Amino acid sequence: MEQVLVSNCTRGTVIARRAGVAKAPWSRLRGLMGRRSLRPGEGLIIRPCSSIHTCFMRFPIDVLFVDGNNRVLRAFPAVAPWRFGPVVPQARYVVELPAGTIFASGTEAGDLLQWGPCP
Repeated sequence: MEQVLVSNCTRGTVIARRAGVAKAPWSRLRGLMGRRSLRPGEGLIIRPCSSIHTCFMRFPIDVLFVDGNNRVLRAFPAVAPWRFGPVVPQARYVVELPAGTIFASGTEAGDLLQWGPCP
């Protein structure tokens, strides 16, 4: 699976040093199921995606819903396992991160993300 750096250019922070990119149907469906945790600096980008679930997961995650211009639409911290939703119809992809990443990076709705370092 492709691995990318995800930066928050609005805040000047790195939110994931190693984010996998799930584009194929099977990798999008599987997501983080079966994993025991996400380490600090890890993440998963699911593209395309406008809704999530945390069924069969063992740990909470932070979730960013992002539009086609790489702007954060909604940020959901510490989504618990075995939850459905949220749904953000305008989202083109989501970034799933270890719980606490949203707070630590200061990421919020309106922030501009980039895959790779910010200019």
